[in-house]
Amino acid sequence: MIRASCHCGAVCLEIAVPPTEVTECNCSICRRYGVLWAYYSPSQVRLVPAGVATDTYIWDDRSIAFHRCRTCGCVTHWAAIDPGRDRMGVNARLLDPEALARARVRHLDGAGTEEYVD
Repeated sequence: MIRASCHCGAVCLEIAVPPTEVTECNCSICRRYGVLWAYYSPSQVRLVPAGVATDTYIWDDRSIAFHRCRTCGCVTHWAAIDPGRDRMGVNARLLDPEALARARVRHLDGAGTEEYVD
């Protein structure tokens, strides 16, 4: 089990396996957040403590909610608004560097084509 933790430790995400691939997106919000997204099924991620309160930000087409720690402000993950969508993003920059070391970084043109450029 690996953990992604915000700076203060109030919000942790537990994941069974480290990412093999992460996405750097250049859309208007991701480039400002400076995140690398590791994608998982919500069933593969456990929020610790369960039910921990985060602040959320929903924008654009209102399909995902970005979550951040209420204490230190770190963006922790995004979750789909539609509970039937089997995908969420974990901020891989919150993982220990060793857990991220072998992951391939992909570059998504979220500001334009919505396609990977590599």
